[in-house]
Amino acid sequence: MQRNSTHSCQGIAMHQMDHEQLIKDCLKLKPEAQKKLYILFADSMLGVCFRYTKSMSDAEEVLQEGFIKVFAGLKQYKGDGEFGGWVRKIMVNTALNYLKTNKKYRHDLLFDEMPLHAVSTHNPDVKLQAKELAELIRQLPTGFQTIFNLYAVEGYKHAEIAGMLGINEGTSRSQYARARTLLIEWIERNSLKEEKGRYGTK
Repeated sequence: MQRNSTHSCQGIAMHQMDHEQLIKDCLKLKPEAQKKLYILFADSMLGVCFRYTKSMSDAEEVLQEGFIKVFAGLKQYKGDGEFGGWVRKIMVNTALNYLKTNKKYRHDLLFDEMPLHAVSTHNPDVKLQAKELAELIRQLPTGFQTIFNLYAVEGYKHAEIAGMLGINEGTSRSQYARARTLLIEWIERNSLKEEKGRYGTK
């Protein structure tokens, strides 16, 4: 067990060293290093961007803007924390800025102040693939989708989300609770359809 743990730590250290050299080469404006960094993170970060938008073309636009910020801000990365996490944070912030400035999305981020709803503790007993759940989240109204992702996926606190979106903390909590309730309703509805289909009922 200890041997596996040692190997895991060594793997993480080597991974970090690879990133350090890659970053140094990118700071020297080496095209091959920039291309390698892009290829290394493009697929996973596109998934992050897609989670906040309603179309793949919008997600790709966010991704390109995000990588411009990544390359421009490499000097600011001091090695504190995992490099992939630093890149992801930039992508999330770029996505939020895109939502705020794009007329297709910004209206949905003008949250009305609503009374705080209690968060349901009910958890439906259904098994969804990650891809299926991500697609359901993307079907939420943009405001719900954004807050749900920031809280449940990225791990931000409601106070942090409030600061990021320029809303009250209570609004963040309320919007998250409503998003969660809506998702549970959709999940249970899909589960019921599957169950009826399994037993041939209508």
